[in-house]
Amino acid sequence: MKRWLMAGLAIAALCGASTLACARPPTVVNSPGYDRRLQESRSQLGSSPTVTEPASTPSVKPKRSKKKHAN
Repeated sequence: MKRWLMAGLAIAALCGASTLACARPPTVVNSPGYDRRLQESRSQLGSSPTVTEPASTPSVKPKRSKKKHAN
C-alpha cells in the first residue's frame, strides 16, 4: 500500500514539475516598437533589387579506382 502511495505521489510530482518547465519567462513580451521596426526592415529588404551571381559549378574530379594486384 505504501509503495502505491509513494508511486502516485512521485508521478504527481513529476507531472507538476513538467508543467512548470513549459512556461515562458516573464521577459518575453510583445513590443510594438520592435515589431514595427522589424516590419520596416523586412519591407526594405523585399523592395530592394538584389542581384545574385549563379554559383560556379564544381570541377569534376576523376574517381579513384583500386589497383588490382596480379596473383
